[in-house]
Amino acid sequence: MTPLDTAHAAMEAAPDDDDTRLTFYDRVAAAELYLLLTAEPEGDALDPRLFETSQGTFVLVFDRVERLGDFAHDGAPYAALSGRTLTAMLTGQGVGLALNPGVAPSSFLMPPDAVDWLAGTLRDGPDEIDARPTEIAAPTGLPEKLLGALDAKLATATGLARMAYLVATTYEGGGRGHMLAFIDPARGADGALARAVREALVFSGLEAGTLDVAFFDASDPMAARLARHGLRFDLPKFEPRAAPSAPGTDPDRPPKLR
Repeated sequence: MTPLDTAHAAMEAAPDDDDTRLTFYDRVAAAELYLLLTAEPEGDALDPRLFETSQGTFVLVFDRVERLGDFAHDGAPYAALSGRTLTAMLTGQGVGLALNPGVAPSSFLMPPDAVDWLAGTLRDGPDEIDARPTEIAAPTGLPEKLLGALDAKLATATGLARMAYLVATTYEGGGRGHMLAFIDPARGADGALARAVREALVFSGLEAGTLDVAFFDASDPMAARLARHGLRFDLPKFEPRAAPSAPGTDPDRPPKLR
């Protein structure tokens, strides 16, 4: 059973439960998916094999390369892409995702409108404000499903920051809320971390909720205050490895569909 199998089984067991459905879509976005192609990639261009059904047109994706081999045959051309990259490529094209068709418990057709919704959810960014809290306290009253979603999301943010602290805040003028403060963020990682927090809200069913995000150096006096009062999340450290060259592995050069 893969994470997608587990999330799909939970969604199928409770079809009216929004939380299980959102969790499944979160797993799709985070998964590495293997896209079946008609031919080997040429540069950054991909030519996916299309699957025509009475429900529309779908590309064929698998969450294990062995499953792709079971469906097609060993040696079939494919490209490995994250779910978020693939949905961004497909949005607006009227093409859905056929996930693990006929080869796994998580066999599922994601229609084009669901692909567009997921791509839009992942694309939308948080609003930026300039404010600094006047009071810091331990977090209270937050739903357990949000804490779990934050823990799962930050566990995938390898190398983007040293740690994060969740605290209750009071701002000038008396405004109150909660803030997730990242310590020593990597250069250029602010946007990715803020989007990860927003996704944790959306996929835990709390899209209408708010959670402020802030960034501090470990030398900032605020970091010591956060450590005294905050709920700490440790982010995985980055382990250097040889950079792959397959299509889709460079976020600054996403592949193109033909």
